[in-house]
Amino acid sequence: MFQLSHLIALAEVHRTGTVTAAAQALNFTSSALSQQLARLEAEAGAPVLERVGRGVRLTPEGLVLVRHAQQIQAELELARAEVAAVRGEVAGVLRVASFQTLLLDVVPRTVQALAESHPALRIDLVHREVLPAIQGLLAHDFDLIVGEEFPGAPAAVVDGTSREDFLLDPLRLAVAPAEAEALDGARLPELAAHRWVLDPARSPMGQWARSHCRDAGFEPVSGFEVTDPLLQVQLARTGLSPAFLPGLVGAEHLNGVSLLELPGRPHRRLYSLVRQASAEAPAILAFRTAMHASARQLRPPVAVGAVLA
Repeated sequence: MFQLSHLIALAEVHRTGTVTAAAQALNFTSSALSQQLARLEAEAGAPVLERVGRGVRLTPEGLVLVRHAQQIQAELELARAEVAAVRGEVAGVLRVASFQTLLLDVVPRTVQALAESHPALRIDLVHREVLPAIQGLLAHDFDLIVGEEFPGAPAAVVDGTSREDFLLDPLRLAVAPAEAEALDGARLPELAAHRWVLDPARSPMGQWARSHCRDAGFEPVSGFEVTDPLLQVQLARTGLSPAFLPGLVGAEHLNGVSLLELPGRPHRRLYSLVRQASAEAPAILAFRTAMHASARQLRPPVAVGAVLA
């Protein structure tokens, strides 16, 4: 008889790639996880892992067990969702991971609405960027995450998940008001000499910003590399550097900053992602409905001019 906990341990090794990473994800010590894997091998009567250099890989028998472990986990989650749906009660704890710009307005507004409509539901929020959030969703650390998709860079399809788009968020250029009038109607390459405020190059926003500048014919020079959009606003406010900003940075944060439209009026697409087996759970449905309603109430700040192609 296979122990489910042993199967889950093996599935986590398969997902993370190492015993150490799997142990961290499951809040075990490496030795405790190794003991579980040893017991699983005894249950299977065959090795489930083999050494490859300093790492490990699953044996054919191990891969078979992982496939069944994933199916069992999905069935159990589906059963929980169906039982909750039969009861018709939106209750319990929903663990949500979101990146910062959504945490400025949309997500808090969503939580407030749910507190009024479903007081038995508790929302636990965690600030995570998209890629770590996806890993957390697959590891069952989160029940729902928010993702973003930028022009020309479609998000990868994540097996076993359900995606719902809920907002097109405009991307603009933020500058100090003194610069806005001079730049209105300018071509984007005319800003090539500036030192820009940019997200890290490996982040989705950072990749898009650099790609957008390259499409305009220049490589942006990063004078300030920061992920905090409110700090980006402050740097743009001083006149030191232009910054790319999403529309979710609302007008209440933009005093002393002017927004300019970018060539092609680009948008990022925002979506929620859950595990497929839990997509119909009442708490998931309630959160998605409330978040979509909150997003529809948004009014992005008005741009004062356009930077032409």
